[in-house]
Amino acid sequence: MKGYILIGCLFFFIGACKEIKPNFELPILGRTKIINIEVNGVLTKDTISHRIADFTFVNQDGAIVTNSSFKNKIYVADFFFINCPSICPEMSKQMYRIYEKFLENEHVSLLSHTIDPEYDTVAALANYARLLGVNSEKWQFVTGDKEQIYNIGETSYMVVANEDKNAPGGFIHSGAFLLIDKERQVRGVYDGTVTSQVDLLIKDINKLLMSYEQ
Repeated sequence: MKGYILIGCLFFFIGACKEIKPNFELPILGRTKIINIEVNGVLTKDTISHRIADFTFVNQDGAIVTNSSFKNKIYVADFFFINCPSICPEMSKQMYRIYEKFLENEHVSLLSHTIDPEYDTVAALANYARLLGVNSEKWQFVTGDKEQIYNIGETSYMVVANEDKNAPGGFIHSGAFLLIDKERQVRGVYDGTVTSQVDLLIKDINKLLMSYEQ
């Protein structure tokens, strides 16, 4: 049985990382799949990298948000809830730094998933975005089906996102920021409560942008 590494709340299987370009530093994280394909009548094997699954959510403007909303974009994803009494305020502060840094860059977006969709309605998310002073073209706050949010958090973004009556506010979630490339692949995980980690994320966003210019 393969071993696995646990980093914060992100986990990935050993040997499941590779690089888009030989000299590029950022790995592709996640579990790769081996599939059988037929080429010219010969059965062979191919490797498929881990990718963010298809999703459909609703943002603070009441607009439908899908994977297509991020076509040809790099984005940073996280999971939060408005009434979070612990790490969320610091996460929002750090995410806002990224928002300001890349506000004029059309190739970078931010995506925050609420894990408390019962309370965090479209109207509540709209008010939250207004209080932060951000626009939905750059930073989308999304809500939707609770189970879909929890499932995509754990299986696609590989972070903890779920209800837990023993956790502060009744929910347990990762403080991770996930860097997602234009191919829907996870390229990095960072502690969204630590300034130095977000500094690194900003540098890695620039590296990723540069890789598409080569």
